[in-house]
Amino acid sequence: MKSDHKLPAPNRREFLGDSAGLLLGGVLGSSLLSAGESSAAFGAANMPQASSASPRRIIIDTDPGVDDAFAILLALSSPELKVEAITPVSGNVPLELTLPNALRLVEIAGRTDIPVAAGASVPLTRRLITASYVHGEDGLGGVNFPPPKTKPVSETATEIIRRIVRAHPGEVTIVAVGPLTNIATALRSDSELASMIPSLVLMGGSISGGNITPAAEFNFYVDPEAAYVVFHSGIPIVMVGLDVTRKVQLRDDDAAALEAGGNPVSKAAGRIARSTIAQYRRTGFPGFPMMHDPLALATLLDPTLVKLKDFYVNIEIEGELTSGESVAYDHAPVRHSAPLESGATIDGRNADEPFRTNTKVAVDVDAARFMRLLVGRLTGRAS
Repeated sequence: MKSDHKLPAPNRREFLGDSAGLLLGGVLGSSLLSAGESSAAFGAANMPQASSASPRRIIIDTDPGVDDAFAILLALSSPELKVEAITPVSGNVPLELTLPNALRLVEIAGRTDIPVAAGASVPLTRRLITASYVHGEDGLGGVNFPPPKTKPVSETATEIIRRIVRAHPGEVTIVAVGPLTNIATALRSDSELASMIPSLVLMGGSISGGNITPAAEFNFYVDPEAAYVVFHSGIPIVMVGLDVTRKVQLRDDDAAALEAGGNPVSKAAGRIARSTIAQYRRTGFPGFPMMHDPLALATLLDPTLVKLKDFYVNIEIEGELTSGESVAYDHAPVRHSAPLESGATIDGRNADEPFRTNTKVAVDVDAARFMRLLVGRLTGRAS
């Protein structure tokens, strides 16, 4: 199995210096939008919109993962989207599980024509932290699916992302629903790549507290340095984080509807749902499984599902207690820690610079309508 190698790990000072150079070099440039709240109609501000004329090209970067599985199956059940590739990364479980899980899912959906390329097995600079306590030891809720017969392509995630984006500049939206290691690695390997990506829709972050620490959401916690690179890349970002994904939960009636579906996608989703709900109850985990990742994917199908607001978002990578926190500013000044006596700064910004936003953050969601869309698409009962 060929997978992306970890880039030589810079020390923290080198990392901050490299990222500051990107920022000062103008990567945040003219793609950033002025602050303000966005209504459901976000097309005029770079929100990816589905087209009935031609499907939108996407690459799914993922760490399957229960909710990742639902996101992948939703994409493969949606004619508005043309999935160019799936690039697994370590996250919810290690790469040796996320890769075969992605292959299983394309087989279940009957879409083995879609290339699956192995990505990073470890974060940029940190040891890997996983979430098997939520997703099961196999990542798919403990459902015993047979081993995949399909093989990954020989290209790595970095190679396939670069090739596809360069072949279709300005056309390929990245949907990133795991730690951002693969995306950061691709951006760091190709200085022109960011300018060719029209939008990056991600599940990650929060402006209202974390889920693995009080500060950090899981995907950003696993690889905060990668998130830092992505948020300083200049790519227009739609951040669908815990502020909305906590509100979309897969309940018993949803699992029953999926189990009753007549197609392989629905039945597989029903098995994963039922097993994961049972695990929640067995372990005392509160509530029901949250459909974090398919909500991010669903914003490509129906932008009116979420309400978005413009922010300047930065990622904490230095804090002992706050690494991975997504810090959002909706107005100036953008201040960081008090300057050191040496005069060193973290990323070259200062409070006197013009305020610009870099992210559309989802702040509200029509949860019931989203769940109807998700279950309807997977069962084949909704267009």
